[in-house]
Amino acid sequence: MKLSEFEYILPKELIAQYPSRQRDMCRLMVMDRGSRTIEHKAFSDIIEYFKDGDCLVLNNTKVIPARLFARRKTLGKVEIFLIEKKFPVSEALLRPSVRVKEGETITLESGDEVQVLGRGEVGRFVKFNRPIDDILNQVGHIPLPPYIARRDEVNDKSDYQTVYGVKDGATASPTAGLHFTSEILDKIRAKGVSIVYVTLHTNYGTFSPIKCEEIEGHRMHKEYYELPQETVDAVCRTKERGGVVFAVGTTANRVLEHCADDFRASSGWTSLFICPGYKFRVTDHLITNFHLPKSTLIILASAFAGKEFIMDAYREAIIRKYRFFSYGDATLIL
Repeated sequence: MKLSEFEYILPKELIAQYPSRQRDMCRLMVMDRGSRTIEHKAFSDIIEYFKDGDCLVLNNTKVIPARLFARRKTLGKVEIFLIEKKFPVSEALLRPSVRVKEGETITLESGDEVQVLGRGEVGRFVKFNRPIDDILNQVGHIPLPPYIARRDEVNDKSDYQTVYGVKDGATASPTAGLHFTSEILDKIRAKGVSIVYVTLHTNYGTFSPIKCEEIEGHRMHKEYYELPQETVDAVCRTKERGGVVFAVGTTANRVLEHCADDFRASSGWTSLFICPGYKFRVTDHLITNFHLPKSTLIILASAFAGKEFIMDAYREAIIRKYRFFSYGDATLIL
C-alpha cells in the first residue's frame, strides 16, 4: 500500500497543546467495526463497554525526562533527545546535528560536559561524565512531541505520564493510557475485569517517520518489551471463557501481537510493524488516540479497523472538532 493513502488534512487548531482539565473528561469516539457505526461519548463512559470476564491490558512504561539542552563553545544551542538511556554512552537525536562535530564537547544546563561521538543506527552517540539518572533528574525535560508548540511546563511531569506508569524507560508517552484515572480503573475492576500490564518502552520506533512510499518497505526501530506471566494467564483465561481482550494503545497491542505465536511470559525487543492485511490474534478491542497522518500508528489503527473506516472516522472527528494527538481525545475500536 502507498503511504499517501494514509494522508489527511488536519486544521492546526485541532492539535491539542494541553490535556483536558480532567483525564477522563476528554471525548471518546466509539467505532464499531461490525456495524460500521460511530458514537460520540465522554471517556468516562468507557466503563459501560466492559463486562465480567473481560481483560484490560495496559502499558506500564514511564516516560523519562529524555530531553536535554546544551550549548557549544561557540554558544550555539544544541538539543539532545535520548533514544535510549545508557551510561556512559547513549544514542540520541541532536538538533542541529550537522553542525556538531565528532569529538566535540558540549555543556549541559547543569554544567556537565557531554562528548559527541560518531553516528548510531538513527542518531549520534553521546558520552556522559556522571550517572545519567542524576543528570536527567537534575536538568532533564519531559520529551513533548514536536507538534506541541511550547516548552514543557511543571504540570507536564504528571500530565504526560499515565497514573499506572512505574517502569522508567519510555521517551514518548503511551498516550491512550493518559485518559485513565484510578477511579475509572477501580470501577472497571469492580465489574469483574482483569486489569494486567505489559511494558513497552516507547521510543524512536513508534514515532519515527516512514520514508518509503510503499509502506511494506518500512522497518521499525526496535523497542524493549516485557510480557509478564500474570498477563499471559489473564489473557488466556479470558479467551478460554469467551471474554474480550482490550488493549490500551498501539504499544500494548504490539506486545500482545509480537508474542502471539508463542504466547508465554517473555521479554526482549520488538520491531513489529502492523499494517493492513495483518491478522490480529490476541487483541479484540483497541483503545487509542487520533494519530498523525502517514504514521505507523494510523497505519496500525487502519489494520485493526479498516483503512476506509478509519479515514471516514477521522473526517468526522475533524468536522466535530475532536482534539488530536498526544494530549487529544480518544477512540475505542470495537
